[in-house]
Amino acid sequence: MDKDYIVPWKQERPKEAKMYQRLYKALRDESGITALETAIILIAFVVVAAVFAFTVLSAGTVTTEKGKQAIFSGLEEVSSSLELRGSVLAISNTVGTAGTGAVGHLVFTVGNVAGGSGIDLTDTSGENKIVIDYRDGSQYVSPLDWTVSWPVRRDDDDILEDGELARIDVDLTGVNLGPDTAFAIEVKPPRGGVLVIQNTTPSYIDSVIDFH
Repeated sequence: MDKDYIVPWKQERPKEAKMYQRLYKALRDESGITALETAIILIAFVVVAAVFAFTVLSAGTVTTEKGKQAIFSGLEEVSSSLELRGSVLAISNTVGTAGTGAVGHLVFTVGNVAGGSGIDLTDTSGENKIVIDYRDGSQYVSPLDWTVSWPVRRDDDDILEDGELARIDVDLTGVNLGPDTAFAIEVKPPRGGVLVIQNTTPSYIDSVIDFH
């Protein structure tokens, strides 16, 4: 403080000096401002913590829901899969000498996995739900024509359900599947796993070939 500065109450009478003294202390007192600033800072921390907690909880909820959806989707895929039942036969073949001939139709029986959900087997004569493809080392054909019959059937619809068997006849007359040819047939339902049948034709094409 400047030496020439004289506190006002030191020049006044005692009563007035006390008034000046109180006013001076009030002007110099910063405790009220400090408390207000502290309160504002605490409130800001509380608000930020609340927002952060809400964000974490929301993210956790979204992650949990996505996890549930992934699990249910996986279960649905597994429960909607076809499985092969019995042998795969080549029939209606063009019989030739060694190195000639061609497979006409491929026939196989399918069932649903144990406890699986129904699979629509409406064939290509209607609005078919399953796509069947053919491929070998030199060609890829999609989709193929096919028909379905029912060795074991519980009702009149075309839904393959648990306990039923469906025989699928795939027309390969336009494919020219000859002898000594490795090939694959892919049966693709609208949901669930793809059934892949792979084999190799023999050197001599008989009228009926059992691929086992």
